[in-house]
Amino acid sequence: MSAPVPDPGPRNTPGPSGGVPPGETPPGESSTGSGAGPYRPLTRGWGKGPLVVICLLAVVCALFFLAYAIILII
Repeated sequence: MSAPVPDPGPRNTPGPSGGVPPGETPPGESSTGSGAGPYRPLTRGWGKGPLVVICLLAVVCALFFLAYAIILII
């Protein structure tokens, strides 16, 4: 058994010539702004403290691998 096929005739389609009339569907975008609070200017980014810590860790890691390479050569 198969289900009956719905009638695709123009009397069942919405709007003139198959289109959707204005007002039948909601708008694609809202007209309100997307701001979630008061405007705050952007800060400059990383502080000096975390940047110094990251650089020190990178230098210590590089020195460790340099010393390890020297030990392997000897």
